[in-house]
Amino acid sequence: MPSSSWSSRLSKESGFRAITNSCRDTKLLCLQRFVRLFAYGASFLILAHFLSGLGFSDKQTGLFMTLTLLGDVVISFLLTTVTDQVGRRRVLAVGAASMVMSGIVFSLSSNYWLLLLASVLGVISPSGNEIGPFRAVEESILAHLTDKEERSDIFAWYTLFGTAGAALGTLSCGWMVQLLEKNESWGITGAQRAVFVVYAALGVAKLVLIYCLGQSVERETTRSEYQQVEAIGLDEDDHDHHQLSNNSIPKPPSLLQRLGGLVPYISPMSRSILYRLLLLFCLDSFASGMASPSWLTYFFTTVHSLTPAALGTLFLVANLLATLSNLVALPLARRLGPLKTMVYTHLPSAVFLSLVPVPPADAQGGTWLAMAFLALRACTQSMDQAPRQAFLAAAVLPVERTAVLGVVNITKTLAQAGGIGSSGFLAGKKLWVVALGGAGLLKAAYDLLMLWMFLGLKDREEENTSENGSYLPRYG
Repeated sequence: MPSSSWSSRLSKESGFRAITNSCRDTKLLCLQRFVRLFAYGASFLILAHFLSGLGFSDKQTGLFMTLTLLGDVVISFLLTTVTDQVGRRRVLAVGAASMVMSGIVFSLSSNYWLLLLASVLGVISPSGNEIGPFRAVEESILAHLTDKEERSDIFAWYTLFGTAGAALGTLSCGWMVQLLEKNESWGITGAQRAVFVVYAALGVAKLVLIYCLGQSVERETTRSEYQQVEAIGLDEDDHDHHQLSNNSIPKPPSLLQRLGGLVPYISPMSRSILYRLLLLFCLDSFASGMASPSWLTYFFTTVHSLTPAALGTLFLVANLLATLSNLVALPLARRLGPLKTMVYTHLPSAVFLSLVPVPPADAQGGTWLAMAFLALRACTQSMDQAPRQAFLAAAVLPVERTAVLGVVNITKTLAQAGGIGSSGFLAGKKLWVVALGGAGLLKAAYDLLMLWMFLGLKDREEENTSENGSYLPRYG
């Protein structure tokens, strides 16, 4: 009996019970994220080397990365803005089809501008992180399908599936390229093109999973949306008199009116929250760009002279620690709430990040100490993701989630692009303490400001409703 009680408690605390008891569509969304991040992890590892092998300069490669992120921002904004109006499954299917198109073009073409067009209009991740409209739409669906008591659990497993997919994708790609390039018939470029064939195949697999989703993932139309129509109702006599007197047919809406109808309305309270969130997330994402995996890899290669095998092992361990740490955050979220869990778990990772460039490479044990700081950072790096997603889902109204999450992710992508460029400048001057140490300090500032600005924010779904149906926020 004690053993059964212990296993039941572990199942609940780890969120395993929540994910196993979740609906079929929730499990499909988690599986989709695993497939997508597996593809991103595989392509990210060889993208820069692939472009270099085709004879493109570092400047062209840098332009390629920047324009890819900017293209993602524009396309993601357009898609997430109209998602709830045109259908969530349709938007996800368009994104998956873009993955397939990009993979096919990269596996066949060597033309810089054609590859750039496929990357900008399609879905290629320059850093192995989330890109495209998928995450905002999927998080909105998960919040819609899940009770608020279990959102942190579901988001933790959703994040875990993505981190595990990225780690396995990177590992599988490295082994695949190493095995194929030994064969003269393949060569290095041929082996790298094979990765993009797999990328396209994974896009097809994601497309199949999307078509397996049920109607429950779509936004439900609530009665409040029809209140105006009901209020306008006329009795039959007045209606007949109105028709006889006017004898006219209502004009169809103009193209501009129809396009305006696709843009979702965001309430003033949600806009106020959104503006503050954008400011803070820009700070955090800029710092993430400064300490992106690409720059951390370059730092350990050039400063500490790590071999590819040692570097691969280091980042595999870091990804595995980040994957497992998501589950550790769940008991904390239940006891402290999403916001405090975000700050208390993310703040140590910021401190450890700022310490990574401090140990000198020429000192005894300096490289091992820098690697230890990176591993310690990974232990708490991802613990804030599930609580943050639960916090965002509760901070805005349900009908606004897709649009708000889309704007948040787009803004974060733009800020991250700026951080990547800033670290490039600092790395050229060997100012790693400024780049990585500064990134850690910016992240710490983000955590403290987040706690200060939103400590009293209540769940918007629990807000009181006034007589005219508008929402009245309550703060603790």
